[in-house]
Amino acid sequence: MDSGPVSRLLAALLACGLVLPAMAAPAAPAEPRASQLLQLLHNDCGACHGLTFRGGLGSPLTPEALQGKPDDSLAATILNGRPGTPMPPWRPFLDEEEAKWLVYYLKQGARP
Repeated sequence: MDSGPVSRLLAALLACGLVLPAMAAPAAPAEPRASQLLQLLHNDCGACHGLTFRGGLGSPLTPEALQGKPDDSLAATILNGRPGTPMPPWRPFLDEEEAKWLVYYLKQGARP
């Protein structure tokens, strides 16, 4: 079977924004850092976003709520907070790669 037309169709759909590429998994932090980040996610993020991440003072962090939101934008919100809101910057406690890993983790529906 000739995969040329299929490849061209997918490329055209991607160019039009009708198909999104699969999200590549960022490298997981080494232990014990991964466990520390999951504890931060559960305790600190969960304090405002709800222990089930369905919302509270902060917005929901469920895969459905995060769907369509750019990963880089979500990671920037984690790192820089949202001025004028209760969302604090977490940059003093984690780096960009760790924030991206947490975004990926949340979008996959995993829970600490």
